[in-house]
Amino acid sequence: MKLFYHSLALALSLGVSAAAESVQVFFSPRGGCTEAAVENLNHATNQVLVQAYSFTSTPIAQALVAAEKRGVKVRVILDKSQRSEKYSSADFIARAGIPTYFDTRHAIAHNKVMVIDGATILTGSFNFTKAAESSNAENLLVIRDPALAQKYTDNWKLHLQHAEPYAGK
Repeated sequence: MKLFYHSLALALSLGVSAAAESVQVFFSPRGGCTEAAVENLNHATNQVLVQAYSFTSTPIAQALVAAEKRGVKVRVILDKSQRSEKYSSADFIARAGIPTYFDTRHAIAHNKVMVIDGATILTGSFNFTKAAESSNAENLLVIRDPALAQKYTDNWKLHLQHAEPYAGK
């Protein structure tokens, strides 16, 4: 319970409305960040928007593909470095039919965001990678707040306007 109140105070300091239904926080290494992401993706029903700097997590990539197969509209914007990253999940998700883009406008597209069903945001320092879960000190906030989710959606759409489509290798 103490962790929840700490999470809520942190979220409020980040501008999350006091009416937020819930805020959860996870820490790595081995703190459940990947599992929280997968669990939230498994409950997606309409749409998942992703912005990721580094994306090599097999469980998260598989959860995105499973959501797409369930009829969820999944779209992903990645940092341009993922084009040449040896273990990037970009090819896996693009080959699965998920529209995938590279944000090439910025020196680094350092976002780590998922917006699920226009109501849930996953964000924090947590990269969607195996190392982020098993080795790094990172954090993931899961925030249920439709008003804040709309702001993240608007930002996602802004980046989509200058992103380049990726068809895979």
